[in-house]
Amino acid sequence: MKTKAYAAAGVDIDLGNRLKATLPALLAATRRREVLGRVGGFGGLFALDPRRYRQPVLVSSVDGVGTKLKIAFALDRHDTIGQDLVNHCVNDIAVLGAEPLFFLDYLGTGRLEPRVFTEILRGFARACAENRCALIGGETAQMPGFYRPGEYDVCGAIVGVVEKARLLDGTRTVRVGDAVLGLASSGLHTNGYSLARKILFGRMRLKPTSHVAELGGRVGDELLKVHVSYGPVIQKLLRRFNPAPPRAAVAGGIRAFAHITGGGFVDNIPRVLPRQCDVLIRKGTWEVLPIFQLLAARGGVVEAELYQVFNMGIGLVAIVAPDRAEAVLRGVRAAGHKAWCIGEVLRGTGRVRIE
Repeated sequence: MKTKAYAAAGVDIDLGNRLKATLPALLAATRRREVLGRVGGFGGLFALDPRRYRQPVLVSSVDGVGTKLKIAFALDRHDTIGQDLVNHCVNDIAVLGAEPLFFLDYLGTGRLEPRVFTEILRGFARACAENRCALIGGETAQMPGFYRPGEYDVCGAIVGVVEKARLLDGTRTVRVGDAVLGLASSGLHTNGYSLARKILFGRMRLKPTSHVAELGGRVGDELLKVHVSYGPVIQKLLRRFNPAPPRAAVAGGIRAFAHITGGGFVDNIPRVLPRQCDVLIRKGTWEVLPIFQLLAARGGVVEAELYQVFNMGIGLVAIVAPDRAEAVLRGVRAAGHKAWCIGEVLRGTGRVRIE
């Protein structure tokens, strides 16, 4: 049979259709009762149940995983990338109090590789199921000549919902004297990879397959550790410590959450601070993971910049009423996360101080 002209030009529509035909089985675990229709239509359909809410507020976010993809390419391992993307997006809306509803993905590549496609989609499905988030659609674009051989890009968009009275807005609720708690990260998560790669592969001349004693394994495996989802634990904490509406966010023990992503402590925590408040982060109050110790020791980077580029072992910050701090810590630890009291809220001008 003669090869089709479009396939000869690098875009195999038939292959794409065969791979998409496997999606229903892959995505079955992500289905929610609100989902209408099937994946593959011109748009994903989700019927929000208005009876569950008095004033529902939709919360959305879009993101990618940055140059962490370079590590996946180097090791030819793609099973974690989808999880990273979903979990990052979940965290970004969870800090506002939102429950994730549905997720859509975009995958762009030069040549569609069935194994790679399946690994990435399995990661999407696994993370969506763990976060009770429906994967209702996406786009796979074959663009020959646009990407290097073996490379691709992924991004995703998420939509969640929160009752308006339960919407977390730290700029109205954080108070001087509040405690600052830190929840452990698994590693770099999805930020700081350009600098980490320069230090590890440029300055230190390592390879992704290099074994490093301090890390207990290969550098690449350390860098591919999955971005932690804090969505489930955030929902548990809000149900326990912030009472039902009205004025739940004002009266609750949880004042605010900050997802420590690009910008680290320095740029993310101020997003939830009133103008008259600072946060003091006390170094030495949590376990700094070996990867960050290595980057700090060998990177030649000023310490202040480390806390702006990397999460330094803290993936989520919770600002809580001081008299609830110990109870919140116990709740976090009971949910399987390491956590510490790492600072406090002081009078100031909306900045983060690290001492």
